[in-house]
Amino acid sequence: MNSLLTLLLWLVLFVLCWPLALLALVLWPVVWLISLPLRLIGITLEAVFALLKAVLFLPARLLGWRPAPAGA
Repeated sequence: MNSLLTLLLWLVLFVLCWPLALLALVLWPVVWLISLPLRLIGITLEAVFALLKAVLFLPARLLGWRPAPAGA
């Protein structure tokens, strides 16, 4: 559904302003390539914070602490 909506929006842009639509079509892969390193940095930072959380909560887990149930 998301791809269909994107295609329809691009077709509307193509009808209204075809040079801008063609420019967007050509530049989209470049923007995607530039965003790849930023995504990798985000994944790495998420993993580092998960590790820190696990290390910080390890003593509580060893002592038997359990989170409260969601319904309580």
